[in-house]
Amino acid sequence: MNLSYWEIKSWLTNIDYTIVGSGIVGLNCALQLRKRHPKAKILILEKGMLPQGASTKNAGFACFGSLSEIIDDLKTHTEDEVFQLVKKRIDGLQLLRETCGDATIDYQELGGYELFSNAELLEQCNAQKEDINTLLKPLFNDEVFSFKKNGFQFKNCKEQLGFNKFEGQIDTGKMMVSLTQLVLNAGIKIINSITVESFSEAQHSVKIKTNQFEFSSSKLLIATNGFASSLDISEVKPARAQVLITKPIENLHIKGTFHLDEGYYYFRNIDNRILFGGGRNLDFKGEETTQLEQTELIQNKLEDLLKTTILPNTPFEIAYRWSGIMGVGQQKKPIVKQLSSNVYCGVRLGGMGVAIGSLIGKELADLL
Repeated sequence: MNLSYWEIKSWLTNIDYTIVGSGIVGLNCALQLRKRHPKAKILILEKGMLPQGASTKNAGFACFGSLSEIIDDLKTHTEDEVFQLVKKRIDGLQLLRETCGDATIDYQELGGYELFSNAELLEQCNAQKEDINTLLKPLFNDEVFSFKKNGFQFKNCKEQLGFNKFEGQIDTGKMMVSLTQLVLNAGIKIINSITVESFSEAQHSVKIKTNQFEFSSSKLLIATNGFASSLDISEVKPARAQVLITKPIENLHIKGTFHLDEGYYYFRNIDNRILFGGGRNLDFKGEETTQLEQTELIQNKLEDLLKTTILPNTPFEIAYRWSGIMGVGQQKKPIVKQLSSNVYCGVRLGGMGVAIGSLIGKELADLL
């Protein structure tokens, strides 16, 4: 790349902290570093034109897990680990709301619902509801999960819906615009369309090679979540999530956030539309990719569920389709650690980026 002296001097010289990824984690990490180091030169590199992974692609659920998801987590995690996971999600949402403001991100606590197409899963949730409520009581001083009658005209599912009054929703686009603006106002530079290809440790710095230029930084912080494996962080696998949204629907009666099939499908209301995503469980291996594409298999299933279950008596048209890339692994616990003397990472958000992204950004900054 043909860089001028001015460009090198102003953008790429004496960098104290370089953050890879301008998503929720990267932006929050930058804001936390700025609080602690008012004079530091902080640079964020983003490979996309906009934040590329999941931060601008997610469904905007301000949630911490449905009843069946938490029961499923207890199969592979201890009670204390699940408690800590939920606590982290609640603390993260609180930090996000404090950072941006509820009005700015259009935060609304309309409650979260769970649909059951499977009688066995509903029975299991009924049987374990009290135990889960007891486990989470110290966090909420209240019962979290209850059951309600299906008042939404959903078809092909049980009459009982799981309900969580503490679940909310946000406008993802407004959140990311707000965080980006806060970062720019703090004098932090963001360069887009830059892919970090490799890095190597020098004595007191890191040499960073991108697709456009090479430079040095005192510290390197990796916040690329679903794309972490491309920088040799092998504990994180990419997981694509496909989404669609309808055109506006007159007198839309559905309000809230909704989970189906242990959270593998999720939908919500936004601007008189239904936003609907999921279906990764139809092809786990195929969706373990960083390609931002859609597949016929999953898109057809989403449309079919819209027709048969969610909007059975309402004509609708699809306005947009897209996909995002999450970072998942064997455990739900995020990875926030030092990789070498001057390199750190905050990755593997497990599809809970809205909830925990702000906190993981703060924890990543805290490592320094």
